[in-house]
Amino acid sequence: MQIFDTMTRRKTAFVPRTPGEVSMYVCGPTVYDVPHLGHGRTALTYDTIRRYLEWCGFDVTVASNVTDIDDKIVERAQREHRTEADVAAEFTAAYDAELDRLGVLRPHTRPHATHFISQMIDVISELLSMGAAYEVAGKGVYFAVDSAPGYGRLAGRTLEQLAADAGARIDVDPDKRSPLDFVLWKAAQPGEPRWDTPWGEGRPGWHTECVAMSLSALGPGFDIHGGGDDLVFPHHQNEWAQVTAAGESFARYWVHSAMVNVGSQKMAKSLGNYTHLADAIDAAGARAVRLLVLQTHYRKAMEMGPAALDAARSAVGRLDAFARRAAAAGISPQTWAAVRRPDIESGAAAGLDAEAARAFAAAMDDDFSTPTALDVVFRLVRRANAAFDAGGDGAGHEAAAALHLLGVLGISVSPDGDATATVEGLTDDGVEALLAERAAARAARDFSTADRIRDELAASGIVVSDSPDGASWHRR
Repeated sequence: MQIFDTMTRRKTAFVPRTPGEVSMYVCGPTVYDVPHLGHGRTALTYDTIRRYLEWCGFDVTVASNVTDIDDKIVERAQREHRTEADVAAEFTAAYDAELDRLGVLRPHTRPHATHFISQMIDVISELLSMGAAYEVAGKGVYFAVDSAPGYGRLAGRTLEQLAADAGARIDVDPDKRSPLDFVLWKAAQPGEPRWDTPWGEGRPGWHTECVAMSLSALGPGFDIHGGGDDLVFPHHQNEWAQVTAAGESFARYWVHSAMVNVGSQKMAKSLGNYTHLADAIDAAGARAVRLLVLQTHYRKAMEMGPAALDAARSAVGRLDAFARRAAAAGISPQTWAAVRRPDIESGAAAGLDAEAARAFAAAMDDDFSTPTALDVVFRLVRRANAAFDAGGDGAGHEAAAALHLLGVLGISVSPDGDATATVEGLTDDGVEALLAERAAARAARDFSTADRIRDELAASGIVVSDSPDGASWHRR
């Protein structure tokens, strides 16, 4: 298994800290607002990685934090005359509700920043005692980046390059020894929450929070540290710097997922170009959102607009139609739910297409290439549908493997469909896209595919009429 490690900028063999076990820390939400599509993509990326590793037979432990104290939380609480705890609780619940709809598995450990203040104080105290941090009266405690040899390595920049970069997202403060030095502890300000420390009252800096929580949850040298690629600098770089300065071992592999774009621009609340995750799920269905995310490699930026969501919804509808055909032949995904990769490799899952499963595993072993893995699955679906069209029982192994491997990716299928994911809810453009796919199949004399698309449309209330001038359609 090869993983692209952000620290080395190359794919490298994945060797976990403990054989047979994987420990993974994923940076979770800062809970000051409802989640947008970018949050959904990040969560689905690491959910898929977790599911795949578990299918491979690893005992996986996932820790994912909740940042429940932060500048944005404080600002919202003050603006709305509420407590920071109330704001954090509301938007933690909102985040959980949408990820539950997406089928994202809950982490095994979920540290909240405000529950780890004493551990943060320990980290800062150690850095102060080593001379890697210093106090600034009335402002707090700062980390001295020159105390961490190789600072900038994770970001792919030297310390000098970062210092010269005006857009490097650093806080300007003339009292810092270096512009790149970052805050570990913020001195108390009027009306803000505060905790007592040996250097005075205040609240923690963001970069210290994840150091304390990740090491407390998983211990030194845990396997994977994940998050969106917008966290590489400064957040993850600054986590690494603190642990490195203290002489401890940190994450063995750094994994970063790319952003969701809108018109080639990163989706972000600060830019006002974001779509609420709940709105996308309401419009297209949770399964369509998951499928769309997995159709792009996790390290590549992706567009996630209405047209793309509608196409994914159509694809889910076709998968449901396939599941209906499989169910009619007595093939159910539940039959294979407990099967894992070692079972297939040992020959213990004789009812599945083992060759296809190996091709799927090879794709995922190559830095979790879900687009290639999905291509394997959709080829299985096409072959199984062709076998169903031909009659007989030749579709069994392929259909079973397709349904099973979709489950490995967390994509559920339903012979009964549902109100948000079947082709019944296609827009006119979606119907036209399917008819274009059918026309291409007919031109290629792939009549089984053409007939299948027509049958799926008919089952969803779309009547297709063919003529010498082409196909026309209307809704029942």
